[in-house]
Amino acid sequence: MNNAARERRETRAITQGDLASHVGVTRQSINAIERGRYDPSLELALKLAAEFDVTIQQLFRLGS
Repeated sequence: MNNAARERRETRAITQGDLASHVGVTRQSINAIERGRYDPSLELALKLAAEFDVTIQQLFRLGS
């Protein structure tokens, strides 16, 4: 799954650690999501979308 997490995070000028703290996961989880190595649960995807004030569809895209 492709995602725009890194771009959204960098636009807000927050660190992976800050984002992780806001959504209740580890920095390593955020890193893995941004690199496309981990697909978040629906609950985490919803938390990330809410954190960035976007829809899940704006944050995550199916495909390679």
